[in-house]
Amino acid sequence: MKQKTYFITGFPGFIASKMIRKLLLQDPASRFEVLVHPSQLNKAKTEIHLLENDFGASDKFTVIPGDITLKNLGMNEPTLQRLRESVTHVFHLAAIYDLAVPQDVAYRVNVVGTDNVNQWVLQLAKLQRYVYFSTAYVSGTRSGRILETELDCGQSFKNFYESTKFEAEVLVQKIRDKVPATIVRPGIVMGDSKTGETVKFDGPYFIMRFLDKFANWPIPYIGKGTALINLVPVDYVVDATCYLAHHPKGEDKVYHLTDPRPYHAKDAYRMICEALIDKKPSFTLPLSLVYGLLSIPAFRKWVMVEKETIDYLNLKAEYDCTHALNDLEGSGVACPDFSDYIKAAVDFYKQHRHDPDKMILVDQRDKKNARGEKAGYHGHHWHIGKESARQHSQSL
Repeated sequence: MKQKTYFITGFPGFIASKMIRKLLLQDPASRFEVLVHPSQLNKAKTEIHLLENDFGASDKFTVIPGDITLKNLGMNEPTLQRLRESVTHVFHLAAIYDLAVPQDVAYRVNVVGTDNVNQWVLQLAKLQRYVYFSTAYVSGTRSGRILETELDCGQSFKNFYESTKFEAEVLVQKIRDKVPATIVRPGIVMGDSKTGETVKFDGPYFIMRFLDKFANWPIPYIGKGTALINLVPVDYVVDATCYLAHHPKGEDKVYHLTDPRPYHAKDAYRMICEALIDKKPSFTLPLSLVYGLLSIPAFRKWVMVEKETIDYLNLKAEYDCTHALNDLEGSGVACPDFSDYIKAAVDFYKQHRHDPDKMILVDQRDKKNARGEKAGYHGHHWHIGKESARQHSQSL
């Protein structure tokens, strides 16, 4: 069997790092070319050192300084030539995943960046698979059953994150006749289902932060909670992607890596309450009231919760994942039930709730947005930073 050479954007982000670990377990002979923005080189070297220690693989990694927003991803010609003749698999994870990202920044990284990756992928002589990380939320404001075969249904979008990820997937779909592509659309990604490990407490973890503030009071439901909320642990996303990226039936397919048995938002919220503070909600606050309160910067800063998160508690979409389930059959990969891993998620949160590296500081976002600073992305979670969009586009 010929050696596989993986080119990965989004390193040293959480999902990209876990992806490499899984790929090494599947095939210890693999090599990895990782594109890293110069601002992330120190973090990347630290992560590579951990990988080398854990797998005894000192010669398997090449760190390439680069930038997806530049032509040829900012790589020099000798590097380009070497990769054109060696890369067999591309995993494109780098993007901005901030729900409050300004349009120009999101477009530059998510759309222009993906177009640059596409054009580079078309140059590869030995490509066996191009794996693109989209999101289930390219469905935007659509409601009802959403199929994996659907993309452009005239939908609108709740934020520029969704709209630019939609535009980026459109570009990838256009080259499916030229390259062997696999497009994955994860739901809302939680930590590892066994260990609870995650790198940032945002998304569903905002609910835990909210509950921390009100643990000694009667706890309300947030809205009626009748919509389904689609949460998936990161290990399911990684395991499913690594399997589908290599199986022949995964070629030229789009997959919803979503929960096939999602809970209603109200039930998921109740399970979080019970696991975190051993208390059930006892009354209901209108969703509009909570959104209004979170629109007040002082309140948002105090509870440390982003108002954009509320939109995903009221989403009327149901993500059909028939193709994913069918093609994963017999692989041993299945999405764990939320009720089975929420305790691990909460336990990890309790252990690390005061870790500043895992906190999204809402007051900093407000200050930066007020100054017009750029939104960015690190890991598989939303983050805001001072630097340019270019410095924040490289980790998933």
